[in-house]
Amino acid sequence: MKRLKNPGNKIHFVSLGCSRNLVDTEVMLGILLKSGYEVTDQIHRADFLVANTCAFLASARQESCDTIESLFEGKKKDAKVIVAGCMVQKHKEELKAKFPGIHYFLGSGDMEKILEAVQSIEQGEAVTNARSYLEWGEVPRQLSTPKNYAFLKIAEGCAKQCAFCVIPKIKGPLRSKTQEQVLKEFDALRAQGVHEIILIAQDLGDYGKERKEISGLENLVRQMLKREGDFWIRFLYLYPDEITGELLDLMASDKRICAYLDMPIQHINDKMLKAMRRKTSREQIVSTIQTLRSKLPGAIIRTSLMVGFPGETEEQFQELVQFVQEHPLDNIGIFKYSREEESPSAKMEGHLPEDVKENRFQRLVEAQMQMVRKLNRSYIGKKLSVIVEGYHPDSPYLMRGRFYGQCPDIDGQVIINDGRAVDAFGKFYEVEITDVADYDLIGKVIRPIGEKKSVPIKRNKLSIA
Repeated sequence: MKRLKNPGNKIHFVSLGCSRNLVDTEVMLGILLKSGYEVTDQIHRADFLVANTCAFLASARQESCDTIESLFEGKKKDAKVIVAGCMVQKHKEELKAKFPGIHYFLGSGDMEKILEAVQSIEQGEAVTNARSYLEWGEVPRQLSTPKNYAFLKIAEGCAKQCAFCVIPKIKGPLRSKTQEQVLKEFDALRAQGVHEIILIAQDLGDYGKERKEISGLENLVRQMLKREGDFWIRFLYLYPDEITGELLDLMASDKRICAYLDMPIQHINDKMLKAMRRKTSREQIVSTIQTLRSKLPGAIIRTSLMVGFPGETEEQFQELVQFVQEHPLDNIGIFKYSREEESPSAKMEGHLPEDVKENRFQRLVEAQMQMVRKLNRSYIGKKLSVIVEGYHPDSPYLMRGRFYGQCPDIDGQVIINDGRAVDAFGKFYEVEITDVADYDLIGKVIRPIGEKKSVPIKRNKLSIA
């Protein structure tokens, strides 16, 4: 491989798609920083521009193409564009045809070759059969999230075969890290001062099952809880059939596990669930929710729902709306079915027109918003423990924070309109909720809580490093 003799050393990164992609991006960032490169948030100053792409849905692929196009439009003349990730793995030839100027391609399992990509003087690629990437402790990783939280990827790939999903074809079969490796990364994050560690995988409940492990996730978390200190563990993506009584008892036993579950259910009608190749029924889903509410009072439940799956009738859709009204959930991501050609559902009969899917999407969003407003109003007058993370991007006179029921980036936040008692960011405060704004809560800070390591505050700034 020929290498650039005197290249610049400024890198600009864009990470698209899921939080697992973000972890991969942080690994590439860590490798380059260790090798003497510098990061810039300005496209026109970068010598290398790296896009880590997503290919899950047609909309994600379009976003990836739009991002690459914007990098070419904004870059300086001699800067090199490097494209990595899932879209490279599945649609490399399409990208080559659309963007012949791409300097280097990295497959979704080839993140560690980022240094090779930036040092190559010629156009090239490193795209192996490894469809997903699991970083190990010896590989450097530079966190891009705020200092108080980080994602910890414990597995990649998927053992499920949902009819609408192409993740198994993109990311490959389930692969789990060893418990020893996960704990090593957990300890490393804690040593960096990270308070909230968010465990991620396509389905956390499948952790270790390819190794025939029993209660793999529960045993892993028990080991984490043996660590001393004050921290949060948050679970992202636990399918209803993976939420065991053992796991709920564990969550109830230690407040360091956030009483929060992201539980994708997709639909509630039994016929739709069967067509989607889901492993749960309406009765099981409702029972799981009731058990959650009973064993974990105050638990926050997030889910994802899909409208417009092939063959969905108006009656079946109405059953979904009624479910949202009768079993209020705190946060719901609502999606319109997307016909992915490699998915089993692409070949099914009964595909619905886009206007029908859009109409159902809007109606379900409205039904959910009515429930969210009602749920959030119940917080008015309550006092919550909130980690204050910084100034609100819309105003230097507002601050933003989260309580345990709000996951970064995907849920609402606590907007603080009276932060006079705040003396540092990254610290917990008692906040009295005084109002709501859709998914966001609004409140005033009463007093500090605890002595968590924090970042000194700088008044009247739009953001803080």
